[in-house]
Amino acid sequence: MTMPFHPQPKTKALRNVRIKQTQKQMGDISPSVDAELKVRSHGLCERCGKARATERAHLTGRKQLEWKTTAADLLHLCTACHDWLDETPEGIQTRRMMATVLNYELRRNQSR
Repeated sequence: MTMPFHPQPKTKALRNVRIKQTQKQMGDISPSVDAELKVRSHGLCERCGKARATERAHLTGRKQLEWKTTAADLLHLCTACHDWLDETPEGIQTRRMMATVLNYELRRNQSR
């Protein structure tokens, strides 16, 4: 028995194959999430409250995300505070603690 040969173009063959989103896609910040973050922060750094917020920091790293990024996963920070959060031992510990609390609350709310 011979099977009929029906070749498909590569673009059609690869379309809709991937079901799970990539790490980059999970960490991407949509325009609606960005707008929600800016409204929440009123354009000021959410850590120091003094400087103009110009950067968005993930509390949970992209590699650890299990859901699409929401405004609750982000902080609107000035450059100095973002550097502190990502590069100093105290900042990294603070970010991990905030992420742990946030993840606990999100899971608790989902189970209700």
